[in-house]
Amino acid sequence: MGREPTAAARRWVVKIGSALLTDEGKGLSRHSMADWVLQLARLRQEGREVVVVSSGAVAEGMVRLGWESRPHALHELQAAAAVGQMGLVQMYESCFKRHGLHTAQVLLTHDDLADRQRYLNARSTLRTLLGLGVIPVVNENDTVVTDEIQFGDNDTLAALVANLVEADLLVILTDQEGVFDADPRLHPDARLIAEAEAGDPRLLEVAGSSGGNLGRGGMFTKVRAARLAARSGTSTVIASGRQKEGLLRIGRGEAVGTLLRASEGHMAARKRWLAGQLKVRGELALDEGAVRVLREGGKSLLPVGVTRVDGDFRRGELVSCRAPDGSEVARGLVNYGADEARRIRGLPSDRIEAVLGYVDEPELIHRDNLILID
Repeated sequence: MGREPTAAARRWVVKIGSALLTDEGKGLSRHSMADWVLQLARLRQEGREVVVVSSGAVAEGMVRLGWESRPHALHELQAAAAVGQMGLVQMYESCFKRHGLHTAQVLLTHDDLADRQRYLNARSTLRTLLGLGVIPVVNENDTVVTDEIQFGDNDTLAALVANLVEADLLVILTDQEGVFDADPRLHPDARLIAEAEAGDPRLLEVAGSSGGNLGRGGMFTKVRAARLAARSGTSTVIASGRQKEGLLRIGRGEAVGTLLRASEGHMAARKRWLAGQLKVRGELALDEGAVRVLREGGKSLLPVGVTRVDGDFRRGELVSCRAPDGSEVARGLVNYGADEARRIRGLPSDRIEAVLGYVDEPELIHRDNLILID
């Protein structure tokens, strides 16, 4: 029986660990990377969008600098990452170029995703790249992070990127077959868990927490990443990167590795998050036409339907939408800050650029970021 979530997934985030990209610690393996790129290119040909979260920069930098063991000092790790990024990006670019595909390097820090404005900017950039048919290659910006703000492993980064682009599927490739019901190194009779709910607490108990000498994450971080990805409705496959054509087999819906299912889809997860976890930062007063469109048409909120803007909010924050009688109609994430919203209220969307000098989105609140209040 096939796996419908993997076969139907259109937008993927694929995380490839250091052990799968390097030649037993001797730097990047061109043969291995060419094989991964071939599979990713074939996924693109099938009409899927792909974001790659790639390890390997520190490992490549270590080889270029002649270091045999991973350093512990932060500044040495940053130096290795800076040197290694050059080789990592060059190799990805040359491999993808053979298939007529453009790539883009995207370096992220925790601050980029913790700050709402920078989060939205990163989200817009990644979505634009995907829309252009470009394959983003994402890594943590190791050259500038500190111990206090680093992600700590690319599994967590991959999950956050899956949240960022609202991926259908997160694939975490490792040197293990998947998640077992016990540590297979200690229990030879341990069995592979084929499928489970990402939020099942038993998974963390059996996952363990060891990692290799090149990477930072073990199976524990991968299970934790799957739980994080599930918050935005993304299912996760944790599988061995040693299997021939593993990504293509996953795309065909074959039972490869462990599938950790999200309990709800993108929209349900997003609406629940909007309803219960954000603080309202301002209010938009709507005319009767806008109220009717929201309640009956399931449409986005355009500036033309707004009569008044109250509060001091920034782009991406939650605002309340109210009818002429003062009753709350909806809540949503606003695409413009309060000052900008005041300048464009009551105007048709084709006037936004003339008034502000730019246009971010034609809607004040997109319908995907809006929930109705009963």
